[in-house]
Amino acid sequence: MHRARLAHLTTLGAMPDLVLLRHGQSTWNALNLFTGWQDVDLSPDGEVEAVTAGRLLAEAVDLDLRVVHTSLLTRAIRTAEIALHQVGRSWLPVRRSWRLNERHYGDLTGHDKKETAQRYGAEQLHAWRRSYAVPPPALPEGDERSVASDPRYRDVPAELLPRAECLKDVVARVTPYLRDVLSEDLARESVRGGAVLVVAHGNSLRALRMVLQHIDEADIPDLEIPTGIPYRIQLDDDLGVLSAAYLGDPAVARAAAEAVARQTG
Repeated sequence: MHRARLAHLTTLGAMPDLVLLRHGQSTWNALNLFTGWQDVDLSPDGEVEAVTAGRLLAEAVDLDLRVVHTSLLTRAIRTAEIALHQVGRSWLPVRRSWRLNERHYGDLTGHDKKETAQRYGAEQLHAWRRSYAVPPPALPEGDERSVASDPRYRDVPAELLPRAECLKDVVARVTPYLRDVLSEDLARESVRGGAVLVVAHGNSLRALRMVLQHIDEADIPDLEIPTGIPYRIQLDDDLGVLSAAYLGDPAVARAAAEAVARQTG
């Protein structure tokens, strides 16, 4: 049945599905620290979440993954690798981009969220974390947390490397990637009838969904994205959203999103 279904989709030349997956819990997530562009690995719980994500992808028998996109950050890369291993697709071509990185938390990077709330107040912290256009304090020039000398960004013009970002900034850098790279893969003949997987971060995925699903900037702060649960979007030829839902039990996804909302700050 699985092969027959895939053959039918390919014959129709169906637009590929787009699957969005937020990385599993990182070591800094577990410590309740602002992470952003800081490169940290998955926690043991995050590795379990990545395995679970892979199993959900495997259970979607009509989902034929053809290509993968990730950020340049280890926690997203490792989540993709673990999940693809579970679904038997470790061999898939992968494209990586800084444009899919998490938002840059500026001078908040590495700080405890609870302590930051106590220092600046819950209202200010909520504005930094969830408002659309209010960035946190910028990383100071020459700060040791800067990625300016990181070789993974050697081809990124220095003026494009952020020192702090709000969601509006993330939308501005993700939109060209959607327009010029993701849409190219989605339109590729070899991918028609299959699926494109993007493994990234809460805010870069929030930005993608904002653009694709035409979510208003007043509503986007309320969009919580759970870790480790793939979100499947069925598209038409104009990248219009036909349907969208998390894989697996909707109640599990809802509870996971609520858990994200309850995080300090």
